[in-house]
Amino acid sequence: MRFEYPYTLTKDEEGFWLAKCPDIRGAATDDKDPAVAVVELRDALVAALGAYIEDDLDLPSPSTPSIPGQTIALEPLHAAKLALYMAKRRHGITNTEMSRRLGNIGENSVRRMLDLDHKSHIGAIQDALKTLGRRLVIEEVPDEQRVYA
Repeated sequence: MRFEYPYTLTKDEEGFWLAKCPDIRGAATDDKDPAVAVVELRDALVAALGAYIEDDLDLPSPSTPSIPGQTIALEPLHAAKLALYMAKRRHGITNTEMSRRLGNIGENSVRRMLDLDHKSHIGAIQDALKTLGRRLVIEEVPDEQRVYA
């Protein structure tokens, strides 16, 4: 899955700009300055996706943006953590089982790999994905007004 979510930007009657990712519940923010609202949306998107992990919910797939290029691409580490979360759910395994498959590294280590606020080593996440028959692919694309979360 490509972790790049479209966002909308609308102005309300009080002059605030609402930036939100319609695909992700809770990913929204506002500001008097539209550029600030979009920049703050990065943190809101990561926090909202973290809540999906905490609540053990499926992650929504990104929809097609209504305005081409109006998307927020997650940083590679966040995308890797989300990919691991999705693969783990797809296989129906617990953190304890993931720990066992990784050579008994400790269930706390697995939890940190899935914590979007923790600075994990991407290599460890790649290793964990490999045990589930998955791999990461990094893609470089032209920047078309994308915001990086």
